[in-house]
Amino acid sequence: MAYSARELLARIIKCEAGGEGENGMKAVASVVMNRVNVAYGEYLRICQGDLRKVIFQKGQFDCATSILKGLPNPQTIWANPPEEIHYQIADWALSGNRLYNTGNALWYFNPFVVTCPYTFPYNGTGRYLVRIGQHCFYNPTELYAQT
Repeated sequence: MAYSARELLARIIKCEAGGEGENGMKAVASVVMNRVNVAYGEYLRICQGDLRKVIFQKGQFDCATSILKGLPNPQTIWANPPEEIHYQIADWALSGNRLYNTGNALWYFNPFVVTCPYTFPYNGTGRYLVRIGQHCFYNPTELYAQT
């Protein structure tokens, strides 16, 4: 049985940011929904506004793949059922809400160091915006429009 959009979003929120507190989870949900709603570039071209395509786009979310670097991934959306807070944040994001300080961010990652790189991904399509919890968030640059 295929998961609903709500279920998928709740699962990706838990898996990607479950330990980051409410603002961290809302920030991740905001990025996912920004990708769904972006009006140009790679995410529009490939995902066409489809939440399922955003989540399962190859190479985007470690939690959406069962194999990482040739090994089984124990931390996936299938192995970590969401709790009520994850559903609440999914509903919040699906209703059009976004965390204000994530802007139009299309990317985030945990650098596992104190500072965030100025650009991410490394092709220069994102520029550092803010750090929330352990994750760095990035707005698209003009270069992203060409993807």
